[in-house]
Amino acid sequence: MSNVYEERATMIAAGELQWFVPFGREHCKSHPSAVNLQLRQLQPASELWSSDGAAGLVGSLQEVTLQERDKECWQLRKGVGPADNEVEFEEELYAAGNMVIWSRGSKNQASYVYKAFTVDSPVQQALWCNFTVPQNKKDGECTEVVEQTVCIVQNTCVNVHSVSGKDFISPLPFQVSTLWPTKFGLLFERKNVASEDPVSPPREPLPTVFSMLHPLDEIAPVVCRSAGPFEASRVHYVSDSTLRIVFSSCQPSVIMTYDTVQCTHTVWALRKVTAEEQSMVLKYAHQVTTPQNLMVPGILSLHLRGISKMDSPASPFHGYSLQGQSRMTSSPGLHSRTHSPSISNMAVLSRAHSPGMATPYFSGSQRFNATCHSLLGRAQSLLASPNSSFSDSTAAPEAEPIVPELCIEQLWTEALPSYREKSCQASKVFITTDLCENKFLCFLVESHQQLRCVKFFESNDPSQLIFVAATTLPAKDAAPLENNDAMLVLEANGSLVLYTGVSRVSKVFVSGLLAPSLGLSSTTSQPCTPVETISTPAKAVGRHLSCLEEVVMPSPVSELKGSTKHHESSWSWPEDCTFQQGAPHVLALRDPVHNRVTLELSNGAMLRITVPGIATSELVKKCLQAIKFILPKETAVKVLIKWYNIYNAPGGPSSHLEWNLFLTCFMTLMGYNTDRLSWTRNLDFEVPLSPVIAPKKARPSEMGSDDDWDYQLGSDYHNQVESRRLASSLHLEPLAATPCMDDLSAPPQLDPSAPLFPHLPAVFFVLHLVYEELKLDDLMRKGARSLVVMLQQLARDLQLKEYIDMYWRDYPSFIKAFKECCVIDAGKCFMIRPSFFQTEPPCVFRWLSSCLRGNAVTPFPYLPGICERTKLLVLSFALYVIGDHSAVTSDMSKYLAKVSAGMRGAVTMEVCGAHHVKGSSDYGVPVLHVYSGFTLKDLESVPFGVALPIRDAIYQCREQPCSDWPEDVCLLIGRQDLTKQAHKATLLARNKSVSQKAPAASEADDEEDGMGDVDQEVTRLIWSRDLRVQEVRRLLQSSRPVRVNVVHLPEVSDHEYIEEKENKLLQLCQRTMALPVGRGLFTLFSYHPVPTEPLPVPKLNLTGRAPPRNTTVDLNSGNIDVPPNMTSWPSFHNGVAAGLKIAPASQIDSAWIAYNKPKSAELANEYAGFLMALGLNGHLTKLATLNIHDNLTKGHEMTSIGLLLGVSAAKLGTMDMSITRLLSIHIPALLPPTSTELDVPHNVQVAAVVGIGLVYQGTGHRHNAEVLLAEIGRPPGPEMEYCTDRESYSLAAGLALGMVCLGHGSNLIGMSDLNVPEQLYQYMVGGHRRSHAGVNREKHKSPSYQIKEGDTINVDVTCPGATLALAMIYLKTNNRSIADWLRAPDTMFLLDFIKPEFLLLRTLARCLIMWEEILPTEEWINSNVPQVRTHSIIQVPASEDVNVETLAQAHDYIIAGACMAVGFRFAGSANSDAFECLYKFARNFMQCLTSSTPTMGHYNLQTCLSMVLLSLSMVMAGSGNLRVLQLCRFLHKRTSGEMNYGFHMAHHMALGLLFLGGGRYTLSTSNSAIAALLCALYPHFPAHSTDNRYHLQALRHLCVLAAEPRLLVPVDVDTCKPCYALLEVTYKATQWYEETTVELMAPALLPELHLLEQVKVKGPRYWELAIDISRGTQHLQSILIRDGVLYVKLRAGQLPYKDDPRGWKSLLAPSVNNRNPEVRTFKPEAISTFTSDAALVSFAEYFCKPAENMKHKQDTLALFSAILYECVTQENPEMLPTYIAIDQAVQSLQRGEMCETFALWQIKLVLELCESRVLQERRRDPRGARGLLLSSEFLPVMKCSADHALDRWQALRSYVSGQPFADEWDTSMLACFLVYHSIPSVTKMAATDLEENSSFPELLLRFTQLGVPVRALLRVAPLLLKNADPSMGNGVACAIPIF
Repeated sequence: MSNVYEERATMIAAGELQWFVPFGREHCKSHPSAVNLQLRQLQPASELWSSDGAAGLVGSLQEVTLQERDKECWQLRKGVGPADNEVEFEEELYAAGNMVIWSRGSKNQASYVYKAFTVDSPVQQALWCNFTVPQNKKDGECTEVVEQTVCIVQNTCVNVHSVSGKDFISPLPFQVSTLWPTKFGLLFERKNVASEDPVSPPREPLPTVFSMLHPLDEIAPVVCRSAGPFEASRVHYVSDSTLRIVFSSCQPSVIMTYDTVQCTHTVWALRKVTAEEQSMVLKYAHQVTTPQNLMVPGILSLHLRGISKMDSPASPFHGYSLQGQSRMTSSPGLHSRTHSPSISNMAVLSRAHSPGMATPYFSGSQRFNATCHSLLGRAQSLLASPNSSFSDSTAAPEAEPIVPELCIEQLWTEALPSYREKSCQASKVFITTDLCENKFLCFLVESHQQLRCVKFFESNDPSQLIFVAATTLPAKDAAPLENNDAMLVLEANGSLVLYTGVSRVSKVFVSGLLAPSLGLSSTTSQPCTPVETISTPAKAVGRHLSCLEEVVMPSPVSELKGSTKHHESSWSWPEDCTFQQGAPHVLALRDPVHNRVTLELSNGAMLRITVPGIATSELVKKCLQAIKFILPKETAVKVLIKWYNIYNAPGGPSSHLEWNLFLTCFMTLMGYNTDRLSWTRNLDFEVPLSPVIAPKKARPSEMGSDDDWDYQLGSDYHNQVESRRLASSLHLEPLAATPCMDDLSAPPQLDPSAPLFPHLPAVFFVLHLVYEELKLDDLMRKGARSLVVMLQQLARDLQLKEYIDMYWRDYPSFIKAFKECCVIDAGKCFMIRPSFFQTEPPCVFRWLSSCLRGNAVTPFPYLPGICERTKLLVLSFALYVIGDHSAVTSDMSKYLAKVSAGMRGAVTMEVCGAHHVKGSSDYGVPVLHVYSGFTLKDLESVPFGVALPIRDAIYQCREQPCSDWPEDVCLLIGRQDLTKQAHKATLLARNKSVSQKAPAASEADDEEDGMGDVDQEVTRLIWSRDLRVQEVRRLLQSSRPVRVNVVHLPEVSDHEYIEEKENKLLQLCQRTMALPVGRGLFTLFSYHPVPTEPLPVPKLNLTGRAPPRNTTVDLNSGNIDVPPNMTSWPSFHNGVAAGLKIAPASQIDSAWIAYNKPKSAELANEYAGFLMALGLNGHLTKLATLNIHDNLTKGHEMTSIGLLLGVSAAKLGTMDMSITRLLSIHIPALLPPTSTELDVPHNVQVAAVVGIGLVYQGTGHRHNAEVLLAEIGRPPGPEMEYCTDRESYSLAAGLALGMVCLGHGSNLIGMSDLNVPEQLYQYMVGGHRRSHAGVNREKHKSPSYQIKEGDTINVDVTCPGATLALAMIYLKTNNRSIADWLRAPDTMFLLDFIKPEFLLLRTLARCLIMWEEILPTEEWINSNVPQVRTHSIIQVPASEDVNVETLAQAHDYIIAGACMAVGFRFAGSANSDAFECLYKFARNFMQCLTSSTPTMGHYNLQTCLSMVLLSLSMVMAGSGNLRVLQLCRFLHKRTSGEMNYGFHMAHHMALGLLFLGGGRYTLSTSNSAIAALLCALYPHFPAHSTDNRYHLQALRHLCVLAAEPRLLVPVDVDTCKPCYALLEVTYKATQWYEETTVELMAPALLPELHLLEQVKVKGPRYWELAIDISRGTQHLQSILIRDGVLYVKLRAGQLPYKDDPRGWKSLLAPSVNNRNPEVRTFKPEAISTFTSDAALVSFAEYFCKPAENMKHKQDTLALFSAILYECVTQENPEMLPTYIAIDQAVQSLQRGEMCETFALWQIKLVLELCESRVLQERRRDPRGARGLLLSSEFLPVMKCSADHALDRWQALRSYVSGQPFADEWDTSMLACFLVYHSIPSVTKMAATDLEENSSFPELLLRFTQLGVPVRALLRVAPLLLKNADPSMGNGVACAIPIF
């Protein structure tokens, strides 16, 4: 018997033979050959001549020579597709001539072109490479995105084309021999120049290996870290010209090199360089100082930087030298790119240093491509002339060295060969894995015909690989087969042999090929022709380097014979090769992918073959995995090789017989004689078995024999299915199969010499665990039944009664038929019983049942990587049922025992993503499943009883989800709304589509007025009852002519009438010009531009139409005087308004911004405003520095203002140095005193000063604060400078100072010596001017020639800036001492000294400091008025001292200031008290204004009214309040009298704020927002359109910085339309109010997020969703930023609020009042109103409709209808199969047809779940949480039916006493009874003495010890107690309810 297990010569057959022709070759035939000529013709001839002289043109003509023979090469790889694409496909990259074809194909799909490329010059190499691009997320995490690319190497550059559509061109700074793809990017191997110039002085050689981590990065040299045995590690550049790379791999990240001198191969680890290594190599480089050694970093970086990003030496695009000069310019060559990392890196080589003119100093090994090294610096460097020496040019600025990015570290070196042969470089290298996951690096040394395999494995540090012994195999060629964990080896005699690792598996037979070792005449090898002498097109020259990951091409220049050209054969498009007369033989192997490989044949053809796998059946694969896991590796490899040979013998078995073959094979390997066992003897094989199993059997005749009937009777099918049913139908006696003669003899013995015999218990146990795993998969139930046959035999022979009993309980009637045993001779054998073996059989159902009953559970054994479903479900039960959160983190070992093989160390147990499992145990289960890769589809295959707790947990999560769960978790719990919310890409796409929707009506008008992009769907929901949005659009439109209505009086002449009309138009134009400021606020962030179209800017129309003839009225007629430059600033505002429409999330770039630049000079002001707007919405940072510089150098004042304010706003609070430098140029005070005085316009200086405040906002920067403090009180001068509009500059300096020190209060660190508050107070109240400090004091010694101020401070200039600076510095600090400085004077005398408008500023400033004291009441506002005013009103006789007008003005301005303070305090809150209070004051001012005799003048009243109106709009910002709109509309109509441009601007700003961003935005009250609002709403508006004296008009737009999105828009996830939804908003408790909950109907503006605790979508119409803000506002902020879209899901049967406001039309509404029994069933036709699921609709159609033939099944129809109703109304359609499965199981139990007990186990688990702790706690929950998913009426009925069916059975005593059962029905029912009532096995019960006269208490005690539930004991007791009343148990049991 022992000779059966010996190694024998075996053979397997290759399958799927297919002639192979590269797909790209066929495709290239149809390519137009003259495409290059056409490309060249597109380039002007002048460029060809100028670029490279005549040689350039000749070269270009040579490139298109049609007669040139195309060289082709190709490589194949495993298809890289999306993660969800599981189809295996192959990809081919084919290169020939100038073409590269990337194609794809699979078994089921023909090849097709995926991408095709044509380049200018012949392709040197084409390869795939993945680049990693780091992505910075907002939360600070840095992730890497992999960019898949194709790299096409030409002579002068590398073209990189990414899959996502990006194209890059990276010029090559030197000649490259080969490119290698790595994990990090590309490796470049520099071509060695053969000619060495002996004259050159010896210097350190140049690097030979370079890296490029991204196509936009610079090419950097690779460094090597080497350490000798007695020296410290040294880091140096890889510069050894004798080292050649022969292989690179991504996983693991290694490269292999060959030393041409030592003739050895070395493996290196490739990794990122560390900071320490960078500094070491750069430090070493800096020590080289002598001219002779000015080498690596200097020259190298100069050379690389000079060329790498621009041109290459062989490129036709060179710059040429200037006349006799050596200074170089950077020309924008054809290869230059605007997105290059550094503009300054683009210097080009001089023509004086052409490749043909090498100087002595730059010769030999010191040359890149025989070019000289240019000493080019970073920006602009000197270049040595050809005749100058190094010493002449050392004055050149030192270049920065290029920082290396990758480092190689030696891992393994081949032993030095004892003999030196020239050609022993590896021609092919690859990594392969054997069947036991050992990894080998194999390299083919063709000259020795050897394959050397080096085994390696990962150490504890995964980046460190440990290489161990090397093995040499005889081989002429080899190729790895990744899918098979094997490799195919071509031996010297032409045989194909399969190896796994270094273990030989078998020979491979390929049909139609000559196999020398298997000739027809004899089996001896025949001598074959030496391969070298065969001359064919695909000669052995076509060698190939390949590995599992990549197929790469080595250097085209090589000294070694046989590897000079790698698979490059010359083709002149040959016809298909015909076969020779004799059978061809194999020359080489190439292109291995998956388990396919190409054979190159001796006749020139190529044949693609498939090497068969180790198994196809899932069951066999799992069993093989388990056996491989548990056996020692050597044994495992031997066993698997034997199985592989048997399974893949020529003409192997079909898949359905695979299991039978597996059984026979492994039973034999365990020592069984399969012919002696009846059940293995009956296994049917169509093919002869291998000699390992049995000799070849004669095929029986087709006629059949007498044995067939016996075989049929003995078959499983007969035993299990047909026997009882057929016999009972025909009233026949059951027949038995004729016993075999063998059965009468002695039982067979196991052979102890069998390979698996010592491991029998271990193999049995792991197969049992596989069996338990299969039980948890309904789709593998048949496999479990097949496996149990083998297991029961092993259990019988190992005498494991508990296991046999368990298998019998699972398959009672099936297992009963097996009675054979084999003898294991204990004396002769040595059998290993492993430590993990358990005598108590692990049963997963029993474990889950104990868990549900609350019993203590032991850890369940599982096989890692094999029994993953067991592990997941056990942990899910531990998490959900037991409620132990540590089950998935630290204490997993409490529930799982990992089985570890004897050879394997313990592995730490962890669950991926376990740290995400938080909250209650309900929430942990879906998170756990998602991170384990478990989906809803997988859950469908879990048995329903096991799946129910998981479904229940999922449903609980669906009801109360967490809003910030990952997308996968939301998908698992079935919340499409949350899934879509989490899916960022869909959300962004949705934003664009929603925002760009334009209404169908009046489309032309939308384009004109610039307001058509406001989201109409949302505004219609917010303001559904009126047309206020259309009214706002009418008020703010400025693109149509205005109506000029002037009555033509009889006494007025025509000329005067025309003048009257034009004067009227001029008044109306004041209003029109002020409209854009409001329109910009109204349309804020509402538009996503299309990158290919310019931004539409509405015209500013200043013409009019006069009725009744609609004649045009124009201001250009010359009849009236029109101010010059009247439209300059309005055009600027119009540009800002257009730019502010662009949403911050838009995808725009620098090119688009430049593309919008207008051609005409008239539109320059608009473009200036557009640039400022881009800064305000954050897009100006994308504008290239070059473009910013270009715009500023034009000297256009408006453009400078817009740019400076824009870039400052975009860099708010960042202290960005580049922007600081930009601003400082425009502020003389920030320039050094010796700097050249620049003529900067005054308004530009003002903008720059405010820009400093924005960039340094809140930083407390000392220097800037000092300068700005001085600038507030800057005196006029010197000479004629700084004499006009000083007020705006001083105000800007004050605002900027306030922003720099915003909110710091008295905590101004390092500024105590500046006395900031005292200095500001002095600026505010006046006094003696202090001497000017700082660097600019010399400038102010020369007095002004125009203004004589003396030594006192001019308060009229400095007071506003100082007041607001104090307000901002002490903002919200409640500093009373500072606030008292700002109190209004109490005496009439002091009041006379202060301008009334300064009183407004003081009041506002004081209130902002005392932030907490601001109250929204009339009393509080009046309390700010000083006593003097109150007394003067009481005094009836006016005294001489009292100036009534002064008092009236002071009163009104103070009231206006207090109103503004209320506006700031309650900005964006829509506070009703604040609104009512401010509205009352606004009405009061309006009444005063309209009265006939105003006491204080129209201008002052109008100013105060404007301020109060702006305050109202601030409070109601974004709300669109109707009463405020009416006020704005009233003031819009007033155009006569004192209504100037500034007042119109204020009113329309108020209108814009009221509808901010179309209702999506409102104002914030953060410090930064208040600072922006103070700048924008400064209470002195311009008198006319060019007025900037007191305040720069551009600053009005800064209020955008205070806007924040707070509109929450519910969007129905099914229709993607905005809808109404009820929100419950919970406020945090504050000092003003307790925690409060309010209900809002969304879309609604939320309060400021820091005030909120929670926002919740309320039911019952929509699924509930709570956003908890107490843990952080980031999630809600991210929703609001993305247009506020919150996806909601409508519940089944509910209607949206828009269709059913009161909820009376809902389909579920009638069921509340009607209690008739028909409520729970409904007509199947109604199903479509609840769900659109096709499966449910079909179920209703076919199973719930009464039909003619279904009349006798009315009960079933009614049950199905009720189940369907329950599922669709409760929205858990996934429970429908569970309901039906429970019903089917109970029915089969009642009929007594339950042949296996799986379904009964599931019913038992469901019933135990109902009584479990989880459900009991949920029922006790006062919040009224719902119970189990199943209907409360359904389960009790099913339980009673099951109880009744099992109570009829009374044969338990026979089982306990061990008596046999005659009837098969008894056997099945007994097993069902034992399972249902958890009765232990006979052996356990035998251990407990159950005497006949035992009493019930004794039984209770003993059965409790055995773990039997009391409820089961009540059923069992009557059967065991002799004298008990049988009905007693039933009565007791029925008296205990289960619910």
